[in-house]
Amino acid sequence: MSSLQAIRGTRDILPAESPLWATIEGLSRQALNQFAYREIRTPIFEQTELFARGIGEATDAVGKEMYSFEDRGGRSIALRPEITAGLVRAFIQNKLFALGGVQRLWHLGPAFRYERPQAGRQRQFHQLDVEILGSRDPRADVEIIAIATQILNTLGLTALTLDLNSVGSGEDRQTYRDALVSYFTPYQDELDEDSRDRLTRNPLRILDSKDKRTQEIVVDAPSLLDYLSEDSQRHFDGVQQHLTNLGIPFNINPRLVRGLDYYTHTAFEIQSSDLGAQATVCGGGRYDGLVAQLGGPDTPAIGFGMGLERLIILLEQMERYSTVPELDVYLISRGEKAEFQSAQLANQLRKHGYSVEVDLSGSAFGKQFKRADRSGAVVGLILGDAEAESGKVQLKWLASGEQDELSQSELINQADELKLQIAQKRS
Repeated sequence: MSSLQAIRGTRDILPAESPLWATIEGLSRQALNQFAYREIRTPIFEQTELFARGIGEATDAVGKEMYSFEDRGGRSIALRPEITAGLVRAFIQNKLFALGGVQRLWHLGPAFRYERPQAGRQRQFHQLDVEILGSRDPRADVEIIAIATQILNTLGLTALTLDLNSVGSGEDRQTYRDALVSYFTPYQDELDEDSRDRLTRNPLRILDSKDKRTQEIVVDAPSLLDYLSEDSQRHFDGVQQHLTNLGIPFNINPRLVRGLDYYTHTAFEIQSSDLGAQATVCGGGRYDGLVAQLGGPDTPAIGFGMGLERLIILLEQMERYSTVPELDVYLISRGEKAEFQSAQLANQLRKHGYSVEVDLSGSAFGKQFKRADRSGAVVGLILGDAEAESGKVQLKWLASGEQDELSQSELINQADELKLQIAQKRS
């Protein structure tokens, strides 16, 4: 056995799993089409400076977890730790803002962070990213939340909780940062190591510390909601009103802060309790200053990221979807002439929309029949020397064992009718 292994924190998506991945991707694409979003694809690596400037060097994603290296040209390159910054870079570089109006974009692909691998959290992970660029309207915030909710509901996740907060404008946040530093400084020696480091670099992140003693201290910390300006409060009130109008329930969570520096105003997370314990399946927020910060025109924006690995775990444990692709026909043949005809017959059936697996083993009929029974196909087609000579084929309904003989030309002429019968048997 080879000693070569997948790198720690990465994993192979095997054929038994890939249908579930395809289901999530397909249903997400359908929902996004309904909301008139367009797909964009960006490189998995960018200049390190993009993430340092856009996300913030004091964030864990950049300061601790980012894969960065110097390429052969002496340039500092990084594997993307998240997707939004690269999408904004593409928006600026390709002058998508010149199209005018609101740009609704989505992206699906891998991102990379060096962190401790665990269930649902890998060093290479996959994320669905959905963004609106060009609107300050609270309705844009609500549209983003509504899309995320629809995708999760369509996948069968219904026990969802939406946590909502406002992190205000840059000015609001600076005032709040000062208040947090004043509050936490007397407790400095009692905070966990990460929180002590964050006290001067990024004090808002102390609010989502998982350390028990730090959480106790956080209970009485000032609330960001008390530091919102009139404009920020008006925007937040508008978001809440529109969510109420759409019948989307939410909880105000004044301790909710997102881990990246670019967020402004609305911040949210969606959690699922379908498996008992709360599990965050989606998070996002508004980032009105990021486009200008990266050299583009002043462009308000909001979006979310949804981790596919976490969804896969949820759906596998709920057993909502079959991981076996639907197969219409398993084609069994033995003998040189029969095997030649089987390839032609399979090709003709596929042109009529059938999914067909041809047994290529050349083994005895008994072994091929066993594989046909395990394949999940509805129909078995059997070609031996006798059938090849006479232009016939044996058609066997694999579940019941019923079997008929008909000519190969007859089979093709009745292909559409047979497809309906297969659909009825499967249902």
